Amino acid sequence: MMRVFFIALLASVYTVATAQENNALKLWYTKPATQFEEALPLGNGRLGAMVYGGVDKERISLNEATLWSGGPIDAAKVNPDAKHYLKPIREALFDEDYKKADSLAHFMQGPYSEAFMPLGNLFFDFANKGNVSDYRRELDIQQAISKVSYNIGETRYNRETFVSHPQQVIIFRLTAQGKDKLNFSCHFDSKLLSRSAVKQGMLQMKGWVPVHTEPNYRGNIVNAVVNDTANAMRFVSMLKVLKTDGRQKLQDSTLSVSDATEVVLALSMATSYNGIDKNPGKEGKSEDSLAAGYLAKITNTDYQSLKKTHYADFGKYFNRVSLALGDSENEKLSTVDRLNRFAAGHTDNSLIALFYQFSRYLLISSSREGGLPANLQGIWNEAVRPPWSSNYTTNINAEMNYWGAETADLPEMHRPLFDFIARLTKPGHITAQNFYNASGWVCHHNSNMWAMTNPVGDSGEGDPCWANWPMGGVWLSTHLWEHYAFTKDEAFLRDQAYPLMKGAVQFCLDFLTADKKGYLVTAPSTSPENVYITDKGYVGQTLYGSTADLAMIRELFVDYLKSAAALNIDKEIQAQVKQALVRMYPYQIGKAGNLQEWYHDWADKEPHHRHLSHLFAAYPGYTITTAETPQLADAVRKSLQLRTNEGTGWAITWRINLWARMQNGERAYDAVKKLMRFVGQDAAIKYGGGGVYANLFGAHPPFQIDGNFGGGAGISEMLLQSHQGYIELLPALPKEWQTGAVKGFVARGNFVLDYTWEKGQLKKVKLLSRKGGTCKVKYKDQVKTLHTQVGKSYELKF
Repeated sequence: MMRVFFIALLASVYTVATAQENNALKLWYTKPATQFEEALPLGNGRLGAMVYGGVDKERISLNEATLWSGGPIDAAKVNPDAKHYLKPIREALFDEDYKKADSLAHFMQGPYSEAFMPLGNLFFDFANKGNVSDYRRELDIQQAISKVSYNIGETRYNRETFVSHPQQVIIFRLTAQGKDKLNFSCHFDSKLLSRSAVKQGMLQMKGWVPVHTEPNYRGNIVNAVVNDTANAMRFVSMLKVLKTDGRQKLQDSTLSVSDATEVVLALSMATSYNGIDKNPGKEGKSEDSLAAGYLAKITNTDYQSLKKTHYADFGKYFNRVSLALGDSENEKLSTVDRLNRFAAGHTDNSLIALFYQFSRYLLISSSREGGLPANLQGIWNEAVRPPWSSNYTTNINAEMNYWGAETADLPEMHRPLFDFIARLTKPGHITAQNFYNASGWVCHHNSNMWAMTNPVGDSGEGDPCWANWPMGGVWLSTHLWEHYAFTKDEAFLRDQAYPLMKGAVQFCLDFLTADKKGYLVTAPSTSPENVYITDKGYVGQTLYGSTADLAMIRELFVDYLKSAAALNIDKEIQAQVKQALVRMYPYQIGKAGNLQEWYHDWADKEPHHRHLSHLFAAYPGYTITTAETPQLADAVRKSLQLRTNEGTGWAITWRINLWARMQNGERAYDAVKKLMRFVGQDAAIKYGGGGVYANLFGAHPPFQIDGNFGGGAGISEMLLQSHQGYIELLPALPKEWQTGAVKGFVARGNFVLDYTWEKGQLKKVKLLSRKGGTCKVKYKDQVKTLHTQVGKSYELKF
């Protein structure tokens, strides 16, 4: 019976098998890219490449995940007197002197974050000239390979590029079929201090990153970029021909190939990064040895073997999940044409399914075990002073990158974030002591590869509403429980997650203070990047007891209690947390029926503000749910209505997820449509605000990858939820998604779901239990209870 069901599921026109035979999992274009937002991303978690697909000149922009400006941070030296301002700020706040509190908050700031750097570019200059026809460039997100093909005269030229995780190199294969041969030269360039040369039979570029870069939003200030080659991180890129039937020439700073029908090249890159506590200039690793070592391992490996190994690695993650929503006939159109049609009001559910799978592709490509988590631009950046330093912005963006990881069955890609959290705890403990006289550990609004935890603002310049926000460690720590909730990995909970959560909890217990009514609140407090107007007309940023702070702490406390109970440890701390939960200031419903953002029922300076931090309890948290707290859920709905579905790219995705949690498929889909607005230079309709570029990168604007990851999470949240103690199928299905199929979504408890629906009605469901145990599955008003065994599958009928 199960075999018949599975065959029927795969035989549907909405299956992954069909997707493999057409363009369902491809981004494709009819002309080369002219800018970053049109180029196509490749990556293996460490190495990143953007392929432009040029004919006369091909450009491959290059990144290496550990290439950051700056160096180790001595947290003990960052504003050690900050804690002396804590008491005066609290006194000002509880005296309702918000202006004074705002002023004093500037004395509790430190330096700005360092930035993620661009390594440079590899250029191919082609001698083959003539009229170009039948041009196509594409990114196959299932194979993780970029392809460019075109005709000049009687010759067909093809290029394939992929970034191999097993081999840790970028592979290029160029072919010419027909009358003419391949004739081209290669060279590197970089915006950083660098030099290129021919060495050891390869083309090499060596360079140094700045020891300091100022955030781009500080403008054209003195010493915005500071170089010091003695202390700077070094980098190297090495390009080597693995195979050619033509002639190869290496001279000066150029590698040339002539009269070839096939050329296979390998590009290796490495940095001197040696950990967050080592000076990369004086104590760094040998980048030359690392890069050369990667090449040495593949020198005698043929192209097909390299490609097969690459796909075996990538495919084992990507192929776990498939999603089909119909409209497959649109896949014959180029990506730009599809975006323009969608902007003009035509439906294209297959494009939305592609966008979802693209979010999974990007996560696999930018976040791999043992490496760094995806930053604000994943691992793709071409600017020395990129937007917001392309760092880890922890008041939404860093976390949003991983919202959909578990449901998408990519728990391995979540792990770099957990390792990053672990690195934050040592400096975060010092910051907690020096700024708040608190134990545990803390992280503020910005961090970077060097595990910075202090408030930013250049020691007084920053606005408190973003610079002084101290809940980064709290929010990040909720991801630890979520990973356990989905995977049921007890070793992870015991050995890694629990100690990190405990440290964040200890900070919160010390930081919470009683207000005049006896409630526990945070003080000072902010609501990320938003500004209030008091009943007396003061426009301010610092307050006590913001809803966002308290929601995040509640979520962490609840997660901690579940963790400690599961491990049966720390009864005394459990008791303290339970007592604190009872005493915390409760959620408030304002006079407009909304969930209050501020302690008092104050107005927002920007009523349609992009951030929705005060709704954290509804998503990504779940201390407010439709089933358990319906009145508060109604207040969340009212807040969403007041904020509207407009916003920057990532802000729209938060609205998708929240409307999905509120089980309103039409409002969620309205936000999906806004997210998919085409804002590229080829857009036929010009929009303001967020959307997507031609390469489907999320547009803040500018590019921020959280829009991709948050959008993917929102699409899956519309189709599957498991946060209320049961699995719910199609909880926010819009009328536009009448027919579809899901294969491989994961619910909390490590249950894997395959299901189909037609005409808006659920048809077939298969559940695989990876860990066993009891689960409830809900569809509309029906609930079925299953007592499952490890590794067994079950059919459900509703």
